[in-house]
Amino acid sequence: MNIENIWFFEKVNLFNMLCPHKFKAYKNTHDFNSYKKQEYIYFEEDSANKVYLIEKGKVKIGYYTEEGDEVIKAILAKGELFGEKAILGEEKREEFAKSVDNNTSICPVDVDTMHDLMRDNKPFSFKIYKLIGFRIKRLERRLELIMFKDTKTRLLEFLNELCHDYGYDCEKTGNKIINHPYTQKEIASLIGTSRPTLNISLNELKEENIIDFNRNQITIFKNIA
Repeated sequence: MNIENIWFFEKVNLFNMLCPHKFKAYKNTHDFNSYKKQEYIYFEEDSANKVYLIEKGKVKIGYYTEEGDEVIKAILAKGELFGEKAILGEEKREEFAKSVDNNTSICPVDVDTMHDLMRDNKPFSFKIYKLIGFRIKRLERRLELIMFKDTKTRLLEFLNELCHDYGYDCEKTGNKIINHPYTQKEIASLIGTSRPTLNISLNELKEENIIDFNRNQITIFKNIA
């Protein structure tokens, strides 16, 4: 699977394209919502009558198992869209959305308004539908890895995704440098493991001279694609 091709659309800042405050017809009646860390934007079973664009901060999307365990499906950052299934006709939320950072700023958009904006801008409409489809594929791939692959393999694939999303080449060494927004706890949740197990896998890769890492930066010494 060529992640770089599949996730091209995630690099598009949809906030800059679609937030209603940028459009004259909606500018004067549009507000932003602010959230502190761990505040919910919506819960499972809430009415799905809006979609949301992230102006700043991070938002995690997930659900709870019958045992009450939290399962994180995605962590989204500035410029990204969530709650997008409402565009397709979802009536109730199948997941929750929660602010990860303090001072997270969200642009809520009524579904009818979003449909109007998409109707008037066909290229952006196409990108949004592509984004929805690609996110479904990414989630399916992640669930497949969690079910059938060991932690180290899941971590390597996740690092490959990070490399495409946040990495750049170091001109002096040729290494890949990844400045990413995730905590180790968030990475562990995204690949379906515990934080101690993640630490073991990270240190194994470090000992094998495949990576080096600190709090928000990972250096990749070898091609892990």
